Amino acid sequence: MSYLIRVQVPDRPGMLGAVATALGHAGVDILALDVVERVGRVAVDDLAVELPAGRPPDVLITAVESIPGVRVESVRPYSGKLDTHRELELIEEVSSDPEHALQIFADGIPRIFRAGWALVVTQEGKRAFRLAESQASPETRAGSLPWLPLGKAIVLDPGVHWVPEPWYELDTELAAAPFMGPDKALVVGRPGGPAFRPSELARLAHLGGIVATVLGT
Repeated sequence: MSYLIRVQVPDRPGMLGAVATALGHAGVDILALDVVERVGRVAVDDLAVELPAGRPPDVLITAVESIPGVRVESVRPYSGKLDTHRELELIEEVSSDPEHALQIFADGIPRIFRAGWALVVTQEGKRAFRLAESQASPETRAGSLPWLPLGKAIVLDPGVHWVPEPWYELDTELAAAPFMGPDKALVVGRPGGPAFRPSELARLAHLGGIVATVLGT
């Protein structure tokens, strides 16, 4: 039987991965995930799950709340479908091909967020380097990204955060989220807009955290 669980999760990379692992150990299949909102240092997420026949829904609460700091708000039967199943499809693609995982991740992000391109970048000293890039990514190298290290997902404002001009020309909206540590980031460009909303930043951060967990980083 399918259920929809609403959970409160500490807004830290890897927490949703820990929840997914706990549910998996309980024999629960995750069908879809939707980030509802972020309040302070807590994220509120909806998970659509499939519980094996004959098992009571209390199993879901026990599994989820076995993770310190995670709390279940509600559990209810569910027969619909969340629109964010594409995140889970990307996670599956990444986990099935670790050798090309970063490239698969960069290629998949624009499809999920209706963006033009995505980069995975890292900063070493005052030099920034690309670890992976999707098609249509700007060719100009960053040189330096002074807003790294990054503590949370943010909207990049060229008037505040220095980025190369090709990154924001064509009225490109920019967002960045920590990925595999504060010195690495996922950067997403959306030429022509619209602007990234807080809920999208939350999805970007959580998806990056889950993929980092899957990759064992």
